[in-house]
Amino acid sequence: MKRSAILPELLAPAGSFECLLAAVEAGADAVYVGGKRFGARAFAKNFDLDELSRAVAYCHLHKVKLYVTVNTLIEDREMPEVLEYCTELYRIGVDALIAADLGLIRVLRRHLPHFEIHASTQMSIHSTLGANAAAELGITRAVVARELSLESIKSVCESSKCELEVFLHGALCVCHSGQCLFSSMVGGRSGNRGECAQPCRLPFEGGKYPLSLKDLSLAEHIPELIDSGVASLKIEGRMKSPTYVYTVTKIYRRLLDEHRAATKSECAELRRAFSRDGFTDGYFTGNISRGMTGIRSDGDKESSRALAERAFEPIRKKTRAAVKIKLGEPSEMTLFTDEKTVTVIGEAPLAAINSPLTPESVKARLSKMGNTYLSLNVEDIDLTLDEGVNLAPSALNALRRAAAEALESSAREVTVDKYIPTRTTAANKITTAQFFRESEFLSAASRSSSPISALDFTFIPLFSSPEALSKSNGVYMPPVVLDGELAEVVGALENAKKQGIKYTLVSNIGQITLVLSLGLVPIGDFRLNITNSESRAAYEEMGVGYSVLSPELTLPKARDIGGGVITYGRIPLMITERCFISENFGCEKCAEALLVDRRGESFPMMREFSHRNLIFNSLPTYLGDRTRELSDNRIAARHLLFTTESAEEICRVLSAHRSGLPLDTPVRRAGRR
Repeated sequence: MKRSAILPELLAPAGSFECLLAAVEAGADAVYVGGKRFGARAFAKNFDLDELSRAVAYCHLHKVKLYVTVNTLIEDREMPEVLEYCTELYRIGVDALIAADLGLIRVLRRHLPHFEIHASTQMSIHSTLGANAAAELGITRAVVARELSLESIKSVCESSKCELEVFLHGALCVCHSGQCLFSSMVGGRSGNRGECAQPCRLPFEGGKYPLSLKDLSLAEHIPELIDSGVASLKIEGRMKSPTYVYTVTKIYRRLLDEHRAATKSECAELRRAFSRDGFTDGYFTGNISRGMTGIRSDGDKESSRALAERAFEPIRKKTRAAVKIKLGEPSEMTLFTDEKTVTVIGEAPLAAINSPLTPESVKARLSKMGNTYLSLNVEDIDLTLDEGVNLAPSALNALRRAAAEALESSAREVTVDKYIPTRTTAANKITTAQFFRESEFLSAASRSSSPISALDFTFIPLFSSPEALSKSNGVYMPPVVLDGELAEVVGALENAKKQGIKYTLVSNIGQITLVLSLGLVPIGDFRLNITNSESRAAYEEMGVGYSVLSPELTLPKARDIGGGVITYGRIPLMITERCFISENFGCEKCAEALLVDRRGESFPMMREFSHRNLIFNSLPTYLGDRTRELSDNRIAARHLLFTTESAEEICRVLSAHRSGLPLDTPVRRAGRR
């Protein structure tokens, strides 16, 4: 879907009001901010509702849009509060919400149907299928994955039914956004809830930083981005200073306006503002390599500190006024800008007994705009004043305040029905398993009296052999499938169906329609990030009858949603676009690569489709011996993950799980936080 504007929107971050002032002064077309809750940068200063109201007023006076992030996963108990919050955001005139939770999006479409929604990059949209699925949900813009190349961006732009927003500059997550559980599973701070502890920035074995990426900069690719069809170019940085926001936004404003790439001096200026050993454009150019790795050095910090900090003050919007004060009629004041005109009515003047109003005194009082974001010179007031009339100073002040408030206001009338929680039914008693290694699945399934035969669904890699496919009833889709990879995946799905496969484990909204169109039954993977009943209902409406819930849920929180729970397995913590295995261990070590952290914990790594990598937790989660606890929480659907296990270990775990017995190996307990 091609944008209508000549230039893409320049979207700047603001973690504080001063950052917002900096962004507007630097020439941003739009600014995105977070509230005190429900945003993916929980540790930024962020905005309360009063500040957000003032931010809307200021931005709109300067023809700048304001977007608010509500891009964390939402829990059932929070949904009424989030809806109330979003209603206030709509009422004060926020231009769009940036959301990630499908359940929240479902609620917003029902209660606030006119509120524009942008799909956060946390929704894992990286293909035309994903963008079009978002459009079908009423989403007008998709913030696509940072990992997309220029060719992928152009492909999605060409066929997407919604606008695309692309990250232009700033920090890069090493994991595909929305798919990272490292901070949550290892440190107890959920990135999906805005509390990421950034374990990828920490040293691993040998004091190395294999997961720390340089910051993104596409300053040298502005002409290609302009021509690509993207609607918006986004600067990351809600944790950054006002000086950073101003410096980076100002440079990109200039580059866009001049339709050119950055010079060496401009790139150096961007680097001084903030970098991690320079920048990378590896994803965009397709040059995905070790050269993308970088950390924030002492030299980087010194360069940033050398930047002259400055204060940012509001730029007052110049206005004009027409005022009528006539005997026997209500006083009237009209305020004008180039974009907006408002008229307010005040008290009627009386005949003056003494000291009648003079043009000079009226203009002097009405020009005092006080704490507003407006300015009004006395010479820009067109005054119609009857002779011999008087009006109290308080009445003139009230007239001026009413006019200023009306001009600054973007308030909208809204009536919202009371939120009634969606009730979902508990999943039927069912046991499912996903096998990441075809060879071990085939070996375990081929044994006599194999416990695999007792499983209701088995999901094996999509590109498995005919022999393995004949022993399974399901396959799992690769979590990431770019446009250029789709034909290969479709061919594999069609082949799997011919081999008797009926079910497909899907990882994002873009895969559901594809699977249904091929006559297969979609089953929701935990990667759908279902943390509330509304999300589960939304996926059911899309055709996903059964889903595995987010492993970040406690058992009591999972209870009322009614999906499956992971009761065994090393949970995938990351999926990376880069192949760290080949970079750090060599392709011959693909089956035995381990990422070892500074505490000596080992995290197995495994190749995923098209040389992406999966990083798994150091210990498997196990709840198979917690049958009473699972039963008390009405959880009958259970899901197992088999990653590094041998065929013998698979059979042992399945037997123990079926009998409700503990394992004799170290495990991680889950579901109680």
